[in-house]
This record gives sequence, structure tokens and C-alpha cells, in this order.
Amino acid sequence: MRATKLKTEYLKNPLGIDFENPRFMWNCEGGKAQSAYRIVACDTRGNTLWDSGKVESPQMAFIPYPLDTPSRLRVEWKVKLWDENGAEGDWSEPAFFEIGLRNASDWRAKWITGNYSVNKKQRYPVDCFKKEIECKKPVLSARLYMTACGIYSAGLNGTDFTMPLAPGITEYRKRIQYQTYDVTALLHEGSNVLCAELADGWYRGSVGAWGLKNQYGTETKLLAQLEIKYTDGTAQTVISDGSWLWSNDGAIRFADNKDGERVNANNIPSYKNHAKETVCKVLPSASNNFPIAEKERFKPTLSVTPSGKKLLDFGQNIAGYAEFEVTARKGQKIILEFGELLRDGELTLENIQCKNKHKTTPLQRVEYICKEGVNRYKTKFAIFGFQYISVETDVTVRPEDFTAIAVYSDMEETGFFNSSNELLNKFVEVTKWSAKGNSTDLPTDCPTRERHGWSGDAQIFCKTASYLFDYAPFAEKYVRDMCDEQLKNGNFRQISPRGGVDFYMTFMDGSAGWSDAGVFIPYRLYKQYGDRKILERFYPNMRAFAEYKIKTLGKWYPTALPTGVGLKNFRNISNYRQSYGEWAEPADVRTLEFKDFVNPNPEETTAYIVFMLEAMADIARILGKDDDRKLCEKNAARARKGYSALVSTKKFSIDTDRQAKLVRPLYIGLLDEKQTEYAKKRLIKALDNYSWRLGTGFLSTPLILSVLADIDIEYAYRLLENEQMPGWLFMSKNGANTVWESWEGTAAQGGIASLNHYSKGAVCEWLFGTMCGINVAGENRFTIAPRPGGHFEFAEASYDSVYGKISVRWDKTDGGYKYKISVPSNCKADILLPDGRKQTVGAGEYEL
Repeated sequence: MRATKLKTEYLKNPLGIDFENPRFMWNCEGGKAQSAYRIVACDTRGNTLWDSGKVESPQMAFIPYPLDTPSRLRVEWKVKLWDENGAEGDWSEPAFFEIGLRNASDWRAKWITGNYSVNKKQRYPVDCFKKEIECKKPVLSARLYMTACGIYSAGLNGTDFTMPLAPGITEYRKRIQYQTYDVTALLHEGSNVLCAELADGWYRGSVGAWGLKNQYGTETKLLAQLEIKYTDGTAQTVISDGSWLWSNDGAIRFADNKDGERVNANNIPSYKNHAKETVCKVLPSASNNFPIAEKERFKPTLSVTPSGKKLLDFGQNIAGYAEFEVTARKGQKIILEFGELLRDGELTLENIQCKNKHKTTPLQRVEYICKEGVNRYKTKFAIFGFQYISVETDVTVRPEDFTAIAVYSDMEETGFFNSSNELLNKFVEVTKWSAKGNSTDLPTDCPTRERHGWSGDAQIFCKTASYLFDYAPFAEKYVRDMCDEQLKNGNFRQISPRGGVDFYMTFMDGSAGWSDAGVFIPYRLYKQYGDRKILERFYPNMRAFAEYKIKTLGKWYPTALPTGVGLKNFRNISNYRQSYGEWAEPADVRTLEFKDFVNPNPEETTAYIVFMLEAMADIARILGKDDDRKLCEKNAARARKGYSALVSTKKFSIDTDRQAKLVRPLYIGLLDEKQTEYAKKRLIKALDNYSWRLGTGFLSTPLILSVLADIDIEYAYRLLENEQMPGWLFMSKNGANTVWESWEGTAAQGGIASLNHYSKGAVCEWLFGTMCGINVAGENRFTIAPRPGGHFEFAEASYDSVYGKISVRWDKTDGGYKYKISVPSNCKADILLPDGRKQTVGAGEYEL
């Protein structure tokens, strides 16, 4: 038996993390069960730092390194396993982790900025910095610690090495992420040149739907610390300070994260001035997350539009940017416009732009002035949502000269699905692409218009994302974003980080199903990964939010409308603060009106207080906080009583064709036995009345199949297989390659809707968890409970879980169904089949 897929805190060989006691993880292969393990951790010279000895245990995840982890510590580790028979296996391949800079005293570098006075009403070219470094001895190792307020890019001796869009996005006034780079191979004995560029990025550039500026500050700044170790044991530290050369007369004349870049390839930075030292009160911290990375690359087809423009079609809607290589004459111009929608054969950005007489945003545009000869360009300081590029130029354009590059956080794909329904298979891939396109250091709504960290989208998609990707570090980073923005009263904001949020939207903070993400995401991560630390890290924040929501029960709000529950039950419902309600039901089910989110939505809000408090009660139970558990259970029961009174009124009656109003209480379990039976029958009637199409909105769409499966599995399949609008397969049938914001797609809201919103793809958790029945049940354990049905001939799914790869396939036969199940090494599975058969199995392949 051997350990494989060694990771530290979910990360493969992480460089520059700052966990106090990083935890080791691995999978097993070559045996049924692990009876013991031994971990040996060494320094870079091979000296043993820690030897666990032989530990009799099946544990293969979250084993802490028990020693101190000071700044710059590098630990190389390996694992040996013993199998179920006590046979000793071979050592694993080695892995490592390296600690970054933990303390303020570790940072000798000074923050530097461009040597000019900032007028916040103006935009400025990209800052260019240069530092010459003399290495007088052979280099043993070198680390560059780097961050910015803005977006930076850097190169050593002409080789770019930095993460795209570094340092990522946070609430920069509270937390700034730094990156650690191993630049050993880029340094050589003698003279070296370190160059860096600094653009506005999220910090000072366009953010939010209306492209608001200066949301986190007006002065962009850079911090860099290069630490060199020589082979003779000596060391050298090069820091950013006033000695660095600076100018802003380089090639990139304008850079905006949303609007794009203007580049003059004839410009070479003069570095004729020195950088200006400045200050920043925030101590940089490691992201402890997957880096942003350039991923898939696409080549286009070339056509000419009716107006005569050249159009590049890359065949896939992505978030990213483009590169090209062309031969041109000096002064020739190339104008690129990026978008996801064609209308009458022409590229349009109308579906993603906000416009008034003063502004149009985002522009998603690159303007490039060529130099003589070969011109090579790749976007550095912007990211776009696009499938198409419109090209205006008199330069010869060949499709092979252009490449589209998908850019997103480097999450490993872990979930794979296939079935006899090709439209469904396509929808799963569509969902993956929308997840990728909305995961550039932050779970966003879309990669074009708003690009906000919407909490609602993140919470409803979290379970699906955890099947499809190794998601925990990325999701944890977002919860930290939410905690950074948490208000003093305990309320979580609806959007984090909040830069670019229109002022009137702050009244929506705390909205049911949105701000609850601060509780639901850690809870669902714990359920999927079994990682108790996630709950412990965020428990104070979650508890504060729960206390805040409890205080909203019975609280008066000026725009609240009468509910009809009477004074006795008013104290048990929440009719407090503006909220989104169900949001975005199909237009023929519920036309969205302004009053729908100006007034509180007591049905949704009260339901989600119960939902959230019951999750909090379970979290408190897990963590052994009995008083908190009792508090949450007591108030959940109180809100449950209020909800029952609410749905007993005519205004909030469950005698309705609005599917969401039936799905929500059935899923959460808010109704008594009589109400439950009625609501189930009424839901089927509502679906009959809507021709078995999806009539739910934002919150309830991920829940409806589970509710229907509880009534009759064939109902769930009937709705899943619907190919009419509104429906999941309607998107696939009509050529979608990312998930649409609106069910109507390009025809929505007069065409104003993104074609890359992942939230409706949250149905994929049902495909893995119910259709194929893969569920994590605890440490090294799964529940396998597939529920076949519908017109499917087969379905199969595999999931590379934290404990190993589990897979399930079922096939329809003349006599019923047959099942093929694969359980990973060192795991057990409780198999529950629809015919009532139950058995518990260990690692291996099974056919039933």
C-alpha cells in the first residue's frame, strides 16, 4: 500500500502559506485499508525535523504538523503506510510546504508608488519600476515576496514569472494577499534586472456594474522583497524602496480590469525617475488559496460580419484574455472588442453593459499601436468575458495568430458525469465552464458586467462546486472576504468585497439566502470535506450573524407591509430589512417589480432564519457548544411557529402556482404533516399548470428536484428532462456553452442578461448526490444511494473526494437496473439501492 496525491491544506506543494500547524493529506492505493502510517518531515538538507513513528490509524486527512512553523520554513515530507494485513508499504513520493512571511518584522521592504500626485478624477498609465541586482556568488535559492494595492506583473532578466492579476481581490483596507515566487532559476551570478509594472486593478480601477473608481484607495503601490541565499551560506535581501527606478512612459498607456488596455508597442520605459516611498497600514498575508492561472487555450475561426468587421469565434465562452503575434508596420492600429453575444451577425456588448449619457461600461476593449516588424501582445491587466473578438485593423489577420486564454483560480476538476442524455451531459460541461469563468480569486456572478462576489450565488452553488472541483481553499478565501466585511451588529453583507456596490444596495445586506452564505458555506464544506477546522475558524463570525438574525424576529421596519399574522405571531417572523425574496422567477410566473425588494420579504426571510439556525445548531453540536445549540434550536422553533402562521394567511398561502413558495417549505421542512401533504399535491398541480417547466427563481431552483424526488422520483426526472423554456436542458438545446443568467437567454429582459452566470448550474449537485447517489458520510466513508429513473438508459459519475475517487454507474436492463460501484482504498461505503437492498462494503469494485 502506498500514499498518493500528497497535499498540505488541500494544496500541492504550497509555497508561502502561513498556517500555524499545516495539515497533511493523502489518498491510498494498492490495498483495502490503511492500518497505520508514518510521516517523516525533513529540512532542505535532509535533517529530520519530525518523525511521527508508526501510528496505528486509518486517518489520511488533516494530520497536523506538530512543530513550530516560523517564517521561511521549508518542510519536505513523505509517508509510509501499512495495509490491512500489517504489510509495510513503500515510501510515497516526497512533497513539501513552505511558510511565507508571518510577521511585520519579516518585512524590510518599503511600499513604493509612482512619483506623481494623484488626481482621483484622472486615469494614469501603468507604472514601470526597475531594480538592478548584483549577485556576486552562485545562487542556492531565491524567494520573491510580492504584493500590491492594484495589479502587478514582474519579470526577472526578461522572463515574466508572476501570477496573472496578482495579488487577487480582497477588501484591501483590511487584507492584502501576497505571493511567494521561487525565482532561483531566473537569477544568475553577475548583473540581474528585476522589472515590475503596476496597474489600477480592482483597487483603483473600474469595479461593479457601473464601473465605480477609487473604491479602495487612490494611490496604487507595490511591495517586493527578494531574499537570496548563496551556496557559501551567506544571504542578500533586495527590497522595494526609493532606490528603485520609475517612469510611466512605457507601452501600456491605459489599463482597466473591466474596460481593457491601450498599448503603444513603440514605447519603452525610460525609468528616468525614482519611485516614491509610501505607507500602507495593512500587513500582507498569504492567500492560502489556489493561485490564479492561465488554463485552457483556444484557437478561433475567422469570419467577416455584415458590416465588414473581422470576427474571431473561439467556440467557448470564457473569462480570460487574448494574445496575438502579427507582423505590421509602425503605427498600424489593432482594435479588439471582446463579447459573448452576436446580434444580426455583429458582436454586441449590450447584454452586459450599463449605459447612461455619461458612461458605458464595461468596454472590454484593447487598442494596440504596432511597432515595426513582429508584434507580440498578451493582456496583462484586464480580464474579459467573451467567446468572440471583433477586430478592426488594416493589419493582415489570420486566425492562427490569435489565442484566447481562460484565466481562473487553479482548482483541480474532481467531478465527472455522463449519461444517455447528451443535453444533460452538455449542461454539466456548461456548468463547469461557468464555474471556471466566475472563479478568478472570487466567486462572481458574471465575468463581464458586475463581477461582484455575490453571496447568494456562492452559497447555492457551493455543494455543486465541491463535487466539480477541489473547492475548499477557494471557498474558504471567500468566507474570509465575507468576514472582513461583516458589520459590527453581526450582519454579513450581500456582496463581498463590497467595492463598486451602488449605495442603495447596502439596504439589502442580510438578505435571506444571500448573507446566510457566511453560515451555509462553512457548513457545507464541513459536510463535503469533513474538515472541522473550517467550522472552528469561522465560528465567532457565524455565531454573531445568527444572533443578529435572531434579533430581527419581531422587529419593525419602515417599508414592511402587513402580513396578517396578528400581534401574537408577529414576534416570531422576520419582516425586517429589504431583501431579494425568491428573485428572478420566470417573467410569466412572477414579474419582478421594484417593490419586491424595497419591501421586506417575510416568507423567504423567516424560512431562511429557520434553515440557518438549524444549521447553526448542528455546528454548535459538532463543536461542543451546548448553550449556543440550545439558543439556535429555541429560536429556530420560534421562527418555525411564525412561518406556520404566515402560510396560514391568504397573502402567503401555499395554495399557489408559484413553485418556489411550495418548494422552499417542503425542502426545509417547515410545514406540519397536513400542510406537507397538501403542499406536495399543490406543487404537482402547479407543475401541471406550467406544463412541467421550471417556474422557480434564484433560491429554489437548486432545491426543486430533491423535493420532487421525495414525492416520486419520476416527477424529478420529468422536470429534469424538460427541454422547453424555462428549463436546464433548454439552454443546452439552444447552443449555450455557459449557463445563462436568465432562463430566456439572449431574449431576456430585452436582451440585457449575461450568458455566463453559474447559479442555475447548482442542479448538478442532484446529479451527483441523488441521481448517482454519491455522498460523503464521514471520515473515509460514503453513502451510495443511486436513484435511477426517467428515460435514461444509463448514468455514471465519479468524484475525486478528499478520501479518494468514488464512482457509480447504473444501467437500465430488461429486468430493472444494474449497478457498478468503485470504492477507493481505505474507505467504506454504505450502499442503499432503490429496491431496499443494503450492504456495507470496503474498498474495491462491485456489481449489483
